[in-house]
Parts: sequence; C-alpha cells; structure tokens
Amino acid sequence: MKALVPSVLLALLLAGPGAGQNNSGLDRLDTRDDLRGWEAIGRVEIAEGGFCTGTLIAPDLVLTAAHCVIESGGAPIDAARISFRAGLADGVALAEVPVARTVAPEGYLGLNPSPAEDLVLDVALLQLGSPVPSSLAAPFTVALPGTGDEVSVVSYAAGREEALSWQRVCRVLDKRDGLIAVDCDVTFGSSGAPVLDRSGYRAKIVSIISSGYVENGRTIAIGMELPDRVDELKARLRAGKVSSEVAGASASPGVKRVTPGDGADAGNSTGARFIKP
Repeated sequence: MKALVPSVLLALLLAGPGAGQNNSGLDRLDTRDDLRGWEAIGRVEIAEGGFCTGTLIAPDLVLTAAHCVIESGGAPIDAARISFRAGLADGVALAEVPVARTVAPEGYLGLNPSPAEDLVLDVALLQLGSPVPSSLAAPFTVALPGTGDEVSVVSYAAGREEALSWQRVCRVLDKRDGLIAVDCDVTFGSSGAPVLDRSGYRAKIVSIISSGYVENGRTIAIGMELPDRVDELKARLRAGKVSSEVAGASASPGVKRVTPGDGADAGNSTGARFIKP
C-alpha cells in the first residue's frame, strides 16, 4: 500500500474513535468451503513486480487500486505483465486469466506519499482476456458506504500471500471528502482489497484499500468511495481510453484452470506500498 500525506491522515481521524476497539482476528480461507462466497476475490499479479488484491465486479472486470498498475509519476505497467488468479489458495486457483486492458482515472499520478487528490483517484479496472463464468466466481456489486461503522476486509498480504485472509469485523473511523478511514488489518499486498458492507443478503464493496499508516502498533488504512469512480472508468474503457492494452487483446487465451505448481508465483515481493512511521 501507499503512504499518505500526514495532514490527510490527521484530517480523517479528527472525528474518529480512539484505539482499543475489539476488531476480529484473521481467518485464513484455504479450503473451497472456506472460500465459498469469496471466489471472486483473487491476486492481481505483475510479472517480476509483485501482487495486489483484486475483485471481480463483472465476469471480465477486476477492481483494484490504480497504484498496482500505474507507476509513480503516471506511467502505466504493461498489461501483458498482469494476470488475475481468482480464489487462489496454496497454489490452486479457481481460474487464472491474463489481463487484456487496464484503465485508471485521468490525472492519477501515483504519488507516494499520496495527497488527498491522488487517493480519491486510486482506483483501476482490469479487463480480462476472457470472462470468468459467474457460476465459478460470482462478481460483487459496488455501493456507497452504509451508515454503520462495521466493515469486513478480504485480502492477500505479505506473510499471508498464499491464501486469502478474512477479517470479519473492523471499524470505520471516519468518512469525509470521498475518503474512508478504517482500522482493518492490512499491509503490503492488501492494496486493492475490497472493504465490504455485509449488512445485506450479500456483501457489497464500499471501498478498496489504497494507503496505510502504522501508529503505536495500530494500522490505519484509507480507501475511497467507489460508485462514481467506477462508472467513470467503465466509460473510459468503452471509449477506448485505456492505460495499457495487450496487442491483439481480442485474441487473448481463455480462462486457465490452475493446479499446484502451474504458473509463476509472485513470491513475497509487491509493487504495493505501505509506510511505517
């Protein structure tokens, strides 16, 4: 994850509650039963460049953080280097699909540390070379945050990169100016992880993890409101205003089922950024 400018952090936390909250621990999702309902969440892997977390919001669209696919300064990572491994657990994925196109907001610069104007733009869509059948991994919907202060996060991260970890309950600290602060247990590799409102029949994505900070042993992560931003990115994708595109993307290979030992592993490295004070 990225660092954020301290003034942004302080502004978000002025109205936030103090430490000492009873957040839940992490549950490792390493069996197909454990993964039921979370199959659409997977690892976004960059060849020779690490990984982030991403989530299907349509059979061929993955939502993740822009800084996972845009270098600092605004240069896009070649889409040919990026793949998505849905439901990856201990070397076995439900599907492994190459990315055909990436799209990030106009004006996003990938600055690190990040000012507020970059944080609200830290969203990207990845169009897959082939759709993942909904019967295999049902996409999530994107929504505005609810009125409650409890959310849930499912992510990969350094030290737990081989399988998803689910924090059932963590807290919203503050919401303002299109940004959301949460105290969920996230670190390197959690960039792009969905922040979920589980108050309805099925969880909805109300933010994704962008930036973070550790203060007195407490992790504070920042995300952004999504619906308008995702709509803008879909419009850019339809208009062909992509950040990177694989040559001959329409002829990309189909969905690949993955078994242990298949494919490249991103290892412990990550292009996502996270700063400790």
